[in-house]
Amino acid sequence: MKKILIVEDEAKLAALEADYLKAEGFEPHCIADGLAVVPWVRANAPDLILLDLMLPGRDGLEVCRELRGAEEPRLRDVPIVMVTARVEEIDRLVGLDLGADDYVCKPFSARELVARVKAILRRPRNKAATGLILREEEHRAELDGRAIDLTPVEFRLLAALATAPGRVFPRDKLLERLYADHRVVTDRTVDTHVKNLRRKLEEVRPGEDLVRSIYGVGYKLEL
Repeated sequence: MKKILIVEDEAKLAALEADYLKAEGFEPHCIADGLAVVPWVRANAPDLILLDLMLPGRDGLEVCRELRGAEEPRLRDVPIVMVTARVEEIDRLVGLDLGADDYVCKPFSARELVARVKAILRRPRNKAATGLILREEEHRAELDGRAIDLTPVEFRLLAALATAPGRVFPRDKLLERLYADHRVVTDRTVDTHVKNLRRKLEEVRPGEDLVRSIYGVGYKLEL
């Protein structure tokens, strides 16, 4: 039974989320104070966290930042879905930049939330993306046993996305990984490299869009 930590200070909403998760076979636990989250995660190792942003004691962004920066893998790698009433684009970008796996804005459907939880838990964590092998020392990429002819920048782009399949990477963060000389380029440069990378991946898996664009945010790898 997968253990889900619900971090939410609205008691009725937390209870609703818990009821829907329990009905789907999950084991939900509720916390209302941001200060209690990291100690609880360290002691109980949940499989996923539903993390509200506006919390007493400590906000969700600070909690997410500490978890993603932790040395212990069970803290650093736990999937996080941010749940909030903040709908401004900057909050969405900051949340994903900190390493959140998904972002749900209130009001939302409890059924949709459970569906997202299931989808995230199906993703591989801290493993090479399914069917993809990257050999950095040889600068070689293989998908489903077939070599892919990539430029150095395309290889670095694919390697960055493959560190966390399913996670959305903002364009500016991808740019930081693409050019070792830190040259000044536009966000659209990433779009061009993504287009070329998609074309080469599709030669191996025709009809599949393996690098998905998330409008206004960035890109994620789905294999």
